[in-house]
Amino acid sequence: MTTFDPVVHFGLFVEEAFFDERTCQTITNEMRLDEGSPATLYGRGSTDAIDDRMRKSTRHTPQSETVLFVRQRLLECKSQVEAHFEVSLRCVEEPQFLRYDVGDFFVAHQDGNTGLLRLDQESRLVSVVILLSRGADAPEENAYCGGALVFHDRHRNQVTGELLLTRKPGTFVAFRSETTHEVTPVTFGERYSIASWYR
Repeated sequence: MTTFDPVVHFGLFVEEAFFDERTCQTITNEMRLDEGSPATLYGRGSTDAIDDRMRKSTRHTPQSETVLFVRQRLLECKSQVEAHFEVSLRCVEEPQFLRYDVGDFFVAHQDGNTGLLRLDQESRLVSVVILLSRGADAPEENAYCGGALVFHDRHRNQVTGELLLTRKPGTFVAFRSETTHEVTPVTFGERYSIASWYR
């Protein structure tokens, strides 16, 4: 009997040391200095919407040099991502710097490439999440609980095949944008991460 391997099953590209801990801490500290604003959803309208029944988190804007640094690292990784997913990618979107407080979450969704909507976001081929803070199973200082990045396989008993990924700072996770995924509610602490998309 073969063991189910979620990383293989979902075709994920995972690199655990994409950023070192010092870089994660520097970015997190910059995010803390910015007041932030509610993270938005994309939808059918001409502007992005805020709907805290679907997504509740805060988007921050660190220094422009930090945004440029993250974007450059994503571009440097583009050829590896292309090879892994066997696709040709044109560009990477500006990264979103996100904080999830206790009770914050993002319901199960897809980021693009579904063929269901005629939106600009549909041209997203590969989604990326970079974890900046440390996750833990029980409350402890400088860590968060909950806030898991979970992938769903709707074809395996509707919800089986979920993946609770490692929660080490600096972990880079890339997946096809049509993959159903969510961020479960944070139950303790603050979860910091970066999201972006290759097109």
